[in-house]
Amino acid sequence: MQQLNFSSYSFRFKNSENKVSIFDPIRKKFIILTPEEWVRQHVVQFLMAEKNYPKSFINVEKVLKVNGLRKRYDVVVYNSDGSIFILIECKAPEVTISQSTFDQIAQYNMTLKSNYLMVTNGLNHYFCQMDFENKKYQFLTELPHYQLNRI
Repeated sequence: MQQLNFSSYSFRFKNSENKVSIFDPIRKKFIILTPEEWVRQHVVQFLMAEKNYPKSFINVEKVLKVNGLRKRYDVVVYNSDGSIFILIECKAPEVTISQSTFDQIAQYNMTLKSNYLMVTNGLNHYFCQMDFENKKYQFLTELPHYQLNRI
């Protein structure tokens, strides 16, 4: 797999029926290794190793309803009260991050009401903080670290 713009992490792999799978510590199972999954697993490690978010606060690939349609988010980080703190959209490295990528995550966030957004293709990372009052987001240089008594 392609080298990504993250620290180096160790992963567990297995080969079955000529397909490589990577172990997802959140879902606690092996997932077929696609370019997008490679990015998603780096994001999970980044959140735990670099930003110190507890594994129990992270969720991966769940279905949500947006305007009556079933959509799937890539990664979320919860607050201790169960509300969503960070919403993350992962793309494969060959996918260029564009305005439509931000439109997609913003549409999801109308339902989820996350404080922070991250969009990444593993090479380029974009971080935003939501301003719900003014219906816009502000770009940041990084995501906040985990704080025990945040909420």
